[in-house]
Amino acid sequence: MKNLFLIICVINVLCLSACSTKTSEQQHPNIIYILADDLGYGDISAFNEQGKIQTPNIDKLATDGIRFTDAHTTSAVCTPTRYGILTGRYNWRSPLKWGVLTGKSKALIPQSRKTVAKMLQENNYTTAFIGKWHLGWDWAIKDEADNGGEGWSPEDFDNIDFSKPVKNGPKELGFDYSYGHSASLDMAPYVYVENGMPTQVPDSMSVNTGKYSWWREGPTSADFIHEDVTPNFFRKSFTYIKEMSGQEKPFFLYLALPSPHTPILPTEEWQGKSGLNPYGDFVMMVDDYVGQMQQIIKEAGIEENTIVIFTSDNGCAPAAKIEELTAKGHYPSYIYRGHKADIFEGGHRVPFIVKWPGKITPGSLSGHTICTTDLMATCAEIIGYQLADNEGEDSFSMLPLIDETIHNQPIREAMVHHSINGSFAIRKGPWKLNLCPGSGGWSYPRPENKEVIDTLPKYQLYNLENDPGETNNLYLTNKEKADELKALLTKYIVEGRSTPGVPQQNDPIDFDWQQVDFINE
Repeated sequence: MKNLFLIICVINVLCLSACSTKTSEQQHPNIIYILADDLGYGDISAFNEQGKIQTPNIDKLATDGIRFTDAHTTSAVCTPTRYGILTGRYNWRSPLKWGVLTGKSKALIPQSRKTVAKMLQENNYTTAFIGKWHLGWDWAIKDEADNGGEGWSPEDFDNIDFSKPVKNGPKELGFDYSYGHSASLDMAPYVYVENGMPTQVPDSMSVNTGKYSWWREGPTSADFIHEDVTPNFFRKSFTYIKEMSGQEKPFFLYLALPSPHTPILPTEEWQGKSGLNPYGDFVMMVDDYVGQMQQIIKEAGIEENTIVIFTSDNGCAPAAKIEELTAKGHYPSYIYRGHKADIFEGGHRVPFIVKWPGKITPGSLSGHTICTTDLMATCAEIIGYQLADNEGEDSFSMLPLIDETIHNQPIREAMVHHSINGSFAIRKGPWKLNLCPGSGGWSYPRPENKEVIDTLPKYQLYNLENDPGETNNLYLTNKEKADELKALLTKYIVEGRSTPGVPQQNDPIDFDWQQVDFINE
């Protein structure tokens, strides 16, 4: 009897230990980060009272959580923003000083740099990437001596061996599971890669020249159907959520949508639903899938312990035919100037919603300035991880803004913006200094429009509180404020960080970085 009693005691201790471990693992929330592609601030009806696109499911996220009205991406285009989200670091600290990568580009993030996925993975999370990568990975090459072009022409892919694994992709950067394509949905090659291996070798070439549906010519796998890519990524995500809901460990899902970026491909059931154009239909389709995801989370029984973040990688693109939308009373940038690629607010101010039951009061609203780099520091604080000096150099935790038990104060001193041609802007409080005379991107006046650009002041200074549309340039009348902001930007660039800590080095380059010439003025 004595031995039996001891055995029972041991079993009870082991059970209590197992339960304790499970509770410890589950006390950290699941984290789902949904990144739309080229979705404008004003394309979500919760952010635009006069918007003509109905987005009831994303609006419901806002109703259930907190809506940030002053949220920004680090850049006005795709690749740089994705770099910032995963590393917590401004994109221009990397060798990519302007523009975007292609579907053939080599990996931008080295394995030596810790990502938010790697951080979570090392702290008992299961991690997954599903969607559009656009950060480069290293395809297997047939002939190293002749790598061909950069990836803008169909023949540039002739030297890729699609039967072999890719290297330096999501798997090497902290994702236990990964499934996606290399770049934008209009950039070849059109091949799914799962856990580092192409799912099929391309067996044809495809191209689309439609007004909305266009994509560049390139090798295409039989299982890669452009019209089904967005639905496919959501289906994969649904399956992943269901599988993970039965596991003890929390999970992190980074769902990087390729939509509503070109090709604009609403499925048949959504065509014509917006009454605007195919772009409006496409946004409505994405909204519906977000609603389906919310239902999947609820049915899986994990809603109360799951953070859902929804945002976009930059503003709406001209490919949406903004002039058509505007003619029907819908302006994708809301009251802000510009669009994708621009240094103006329309280029990088994005909708940003966080739902966290029990932590965030439903229907909350915040006007505090936040950035997509802030994911890393936020996740670090949630799990109790202390970022090293060379990790998340531009990431500030949003936890004080979403946790009502913490005093709600601004989390950052200032924020740096970047346009497609590498032009800088810095924002501090209501003041914003654009270090270029025009848009720095695709809206008027474009950088190449020298006839107009040469007539403008070299820089632009705006008070966004009084002038959210950036119409009244105060640079010539308030150079003292402009100099103050320029000095702060210089400090951030030179010190390799904008957060408190030991100064760091920006990545080395072997070319002239002309966009920072203002430092020596």
